[in-house]
Amino acid sequence: MSATVFLITPPFTQLNTPYPATAYLKGFLNTKNISAFQSDLGIEVILELFSKNGLTKLFAAIDLSVDYTPNIKRIIALKEDYINSIDAVILFLQGNNPTLAHLICKRDFLPEAFRFSQLDDLNWAFGSMGTQDKAKHLATMYLEDLSDLITACVDGHFGFSRYAEKLGRSANSFDELYAGLQLPLTYTDEILVKLLEQKLLEVNPEMVVISVPFPGNLYTSLRCGQWIKKHHPAVKVLMGGGFANTELRTLSDSRVFEFYDFISLDDGEAPLENLIAFIKGEKSINELKRTFTLIDGKVTYCNNTTTPDYKQGEVGTPDYSDFFLNKYISAIEVVNPMHRMWSDGRWNKLTMAHGCYWGKCTFCDISLDYIKLYEPVAAGILCDRMEALISQTGETGFHFVDEAAPPALMRALALEIIKRKLVVSWWTNVRFEKSFTLDLCLLLKASGCIAVSGGLEVASDRLLALIDKGITVSQVAKVNRNFTDAGIMVHAYLMYGFPSQTIQETIDSLEMVRQLFKAGVLQSAFWHQFALTAHSPVGLNPDKYKITKKTTTPGTFANNDIDFTDQTGIDHSLFSFGLKKSLLNYMHNLCLDDPLHKWFDSETMGFKMPKTTVHPGFIEDALKEDELLVFKPNAKIVWLGNPLVTETFVKSKKGNQWEMITLFFESKSQAHQIQVNKNEGIWLAAMLEKLAVKNIKTYTLQEVKEDYEQAGLENFELFWDNKPVNTLNRLGLLRL
Repeated sequence: MSATVFLITPPFTQLNTPYPATAYLKGFLNTKNISAFQSDLGIEVILELFSKNGLTKLFAAIDLSVDYTPNIKRIIALKEDYINSIDAVILFLQGNNPTLAHLICKRDFLPEAFRFSQLDDLNWAFGSMGTQDKAKHLATMYLEDLSDLITACVDGHFGFSRYAEKLGRSANSFDELYAGLQLPLTYTDEILVKLLEQKLLEVNPEMVVISVPFPGNLYTSLRCGQWIKKHHPAVKVLMGGGFANTELRTLSDSRVFEFYDFISLDDGEAPLENLIAFIKGEKSINELKRTFTLIDGKVTYCNNTTTPDYKQGEVGTPDYSDFFLNKYISAIEVVNPMHRMWSDGRWNKLTMAHGCYWGKCTFCDISLDYIKLYEPVAAGILCDRMEALISQTGETGFHFVDEAAPPALMRALALEIIKRKLVVSWWTNVRFEKSFTLDLCLLLKASGCIAVSGGLEVASDRLLALIDKGITVSQVAKVNRNFTDAGIMVHAYLMYGFPSQTIQETIDSLEMVRQLFKAGVLQSAFWHQFALTAHSPVGLNPDKYKITKKTTTPGTFANNDIDFTDQTGIDHSLFSFGLKKSLLNYMHNLCLDDPLHKWFDSETMGFKMPKTTVHPGFIEDALKEDELLVFKPNAKIVWLGNPLVTETFVKSKKGNQWEMITLFFESKSQAHQIQVNKNEGIWLAAMLEKLAVKNIKTYTLQEVKEDYEQAGLENFELFWDNKPVNTLNRLGLLRL
């Protein structure tokens, strides 16, 4: 095998599914007939380490003269049990050994150390699980015990994701990372470079492209670059990805180029194409696009603006070939339903659009191109890509990793999925805006949408306005109800510690969240503390938000996360434990009527939490508000139901007789019927056939009205809002 470009995702990102960055680049290179090979070294390192042979070597490498904790001593004492069980457990987590679940659940097959003590706190979740899920969770804790062993004995940086993240996060200076990279290879590093060496000998590339999506991938990417430049100096090394896009825009430390030859920013297609041409001698170094390199010993940013970027419809279909798709590991998260989706199951990852259609949130890096430049992908192209990936991977699950998927495009995509009769499951991020009506949510559900996540952030209307979220708490409640009523799980991202946020607003925000869970319109959520970034409106205009940056001097390496002081003087980290503990309970329908102050220890915090000022029925009242039914002539009307059967009959009342029609139709769960006057019934049956989602033409409400009137019928609005049509609405006659 030989390829021009070798694409790498370094350890560790996700164990259950490949990160899509290199798949997108490989798909693009396919359109240019440039040969490429890709590897997810993260999963390959894990499979090498967590095997019978790998654990045998691991236990042999442990220095037994060290006085370890009782937990680590226990794991070492049980080494034979771990070595003998590991291959079977990995096969099970790969979905290839399902009968092992019964043995695992007996609780005498797997060795158990500290992580299993969590079961005492999770009985409320654990007890409702089926055998497969229960076993998967036990197996996950078994792997986490082994992870604790690795961290304690051979590699303090180890983690199933975010490897050595401490070294990569907020690294304004390259000094600490550089010093760490001068040390001998860690135990995990040795496995990594051994695999890397094998791949390089097989692929024999001219260029290695390393995608670094997160700070937790940075250290291992540097180790890869370091080894390649030492042992294969003729091979050029390029780094790109999310970390570079957000952190390295002002890079000036030349030492970084002891590990990479080039670092490219933002969309990678055009920069990579130019680099390949440069390496082949077809372009000069000044023709590089959005790329840092070393020229005469100085870090230089080359950006040939005459070279255009590619449109999203031109970059090709992501190509997941070369990955060990059947060897990824599904762990299980029992506490947070959305986090479980992240870790359990294999998802084909796609984007509906480049950038964010909203692009206003003041905490977000909206000044950067990857968010600022919005470009949707046509629904037809998206479905083409979905069909191609199903054929390639055998998986029908899709995670659209958009910043916020646009409602209009979601509607178009759902209609296209249904027209093509694709059987898929999918989920994505959204903005909780009023466009998500119940009808739209029902359409999304019919197309296979199973979950959405969106930012509620600080559940305070004042702070939502300051964030420029363009939503209110009441609106979020109604939208979440629409998703929930349609059968789509809702996850909310929650934030605390936004500039100027008071203690009162924190407790009031928690009260809003409590009420949302109690009302049953929110199923999953996660709190995170506000972090100031250099490229956000808050970071760019600190005075406006009444904060002070602790430093204004850019570092020579990473420059995004910024320490700051808030004029409130509040230490928001004090709220972290209470907010997260309350949420853990709310997600499992526990303690929903308990007073809020119980979650916070006043002695530890140094002050007493105030009582909430939010009315106890705020969310309930918001959900009771009637939505004004506005006649929207341009609304698209579609029928998702099956074909109807009609039957005419005569109805008599007080000596009068007239003809009626019964319309019979079947849903997946039961049979249904409605009755209308004969003329209206004839028209309705014919119109439903026209409105069927399978048809190419779609009708607006105005066109439906005109058709009704041309049939000689009267009072369209009265007929359309009457009981029979309302019944059809609940069963698939949607106004979009």
